[in-house]
Amino acid sequence: MEKFEEFINSETPVLVDYFAAWCGPCKMMHSILDELKERLGDKVRILKIDVDVPANRKSVYAYQIQSVPTLMLFKKGRMLWRQSGVVRVPRLEEIIKPYLAS
Repeated sequence: MEKFEEFINSETPVLVDYFAAWCGPCKMMHSILDELKERLGDKVRILKIDVDVPANRKSVYAYQIQSVPTLMLFKKGRMLWRQSGVVRVPRLEEIIKPYLAS
């Protein structure tokens, strides 16, 4: 959890993807997040957290993750946005762009 906290305290926006390997919509998000990273490059960091890995349980419980995929956007440790379900690239860009460094 300490490394997670360090990661989300970044000046760069951090998109956290809570997922499960068995989840069909989570598999869709994989390619969506790849495309998002391709478009935004180093302007955004993406962290994928497998909810079924015991080491991740503290974070899963702390943020009350009840469905997957769940996406959360952080900057400087503050949660700016959260949504469960598949979110397409144009919508993610729209959400993230106001928080990008100018």
